[in-house]
Amino acid sequence: MPIGRPKPLTGWKATAAVSMSNYIDSGSIIAIATSLGFWGAAYFPDDSGRIAGLLAAFSSNAFGAAVGALIGGPLCDKYGRKFIYTYDLLLYAVGGLIATFAMNLPMLFVGFIVIGLAVGASVPAGWTYIAESAPTHQRGRHIGATQLAWSVGPFIGFGLAALLSPLGLVGSRIIFAHLVVIALVTWYIRQGLYESEAWQKSKGGQQAKAPSIWTSLRGLFSRKANITALLFLVAIYTFWNQAASQNGIFLPTILSSMGFGTLASDLFSMLTWAFVIIGTIVFMVFVDKVSYRWFFLVGGAMAVVSWVVLVFGPSTAAATAFGYAILWGLSSGPSAQAFYSVWSPELFATPYRAGAQGLVFFTVRVASGIISLVFPVILMGANGLLIDGLILIAFLLASTLIGTIFAPRTQGKELREIEIERYGEVVSAGLLDAEAGRPRADDEGR
Repeated sequence: MPIGRPKPLTGWKATAAVSMSNYIDSGSIIAIATSLGFWGAAYFPDDSGRIAGLLAAFSSNAFGAAVGALIGGPLCDKYGRKFIYTYDLLLYAVGGLIATFAMNLPMLFVGFIVIGLAVGASVPAGWTYIAESAPTHQRGRHIGATQLAWSVGPFIGFGLAALLSPLGLVGSRIIFAHLVVIALVTWYIRQGLYESEAWQKSKGGQQAKAPSIWTSLRGLFSRKANITALLFLVAIYTFWNQAASQNGIFLPTILSSMGFGTLASDLFSMLTWAFVIIGTIVFMVFVDKVSYRWFFLVGGAMAVVSWVVLVFGPSTAAATAFGYAILWGLSSGPSAQAFYSVWSPELFATPYRAGAQGLVFFTVRVASGIISLVFPVILMGANGLLIDGLILIAFLLASTLIGTIFAPRTQGKELREIEIERYGEVVSAGLLDAEAGRPRADDEGR
């Protein structure tokens, strides 16, 4: 019996389908984190940390996702939000299959890079689509669902790693395989998504053509409102993400240095992500009700304290590890990433929205890639955790201060209202064409 097309998706069903990008994003990072030791034993046993750092840097944790976002964001503004969903998860599945059946180090690199490209292309599209389709007074809650999916990915990933660790490398391959299956199922379900109505209107209707990618990028950098928003978002997200990315992919290494075995490390990491899930649910409940500024401050302060506990607490005390797990997990609810996912669609007009997010995501993941090249090397040296920890605490302090001081006042406002406040007009494809020296869309053919 043939399989028909999936049912049309609206409301929370559409949000859930789009949010799965975040599940497979974080799931792939944890799959890499929990399998590096097994891959290393099989394909690079004499590694001092450099190959592991390169694999992490070129994966969905960093450079791979960065390039994908830089490509996918502008394509999303040019061809539509749904366009990305036609191809991104198919590409992810290809990368996942290569990683699943990798027989050598080059295959592993290729698989990780392809996964990263697919993840990077889909994440900006997801935040954009949800922001444009969610009810105004529940926009933060719907976008928060992407964070919830992102949190569930590591929780399940570490759980699978603990369950399958006796199988060694075979267990790691199974974890990658499960992500491939989820990607393909999600791809099929997403075929029921409608195109974003806001994007349709911004380009002048279904038959009109959106501006070229270069026109949109010129328009993005020609407006002061866009530049200030880019600088603000790059600062808070980049600084915070250095701690988050190292926590995500090198937490097993940190726990190993504290005396945790592989199974204990996976179970403990799973516990950490259980607190992240709790913090994210709290974020979803309050983000549309509590002041952005004070909510951001609470999350940032808790993140700073968590790393202070990890770095300066007794290195062999269980209380140190559990204190870090609770504080970091709860802080990840109202985190810089959560607020970035809310603020980035709010601060840019529809024709720039996904492209701007792709640019910011590119910058953030490149920074994560650079630090991933040196973090494991320092961590394995004398006083490695102390040195890395102090750097990451400084980053977290910077993100917290910048986000608290310059938090935008966009809460509870329609995207169109925010656009008029920031630009003094509704920015459309026609205006972008005019900025590029071409006739407006409604003047063509006259």
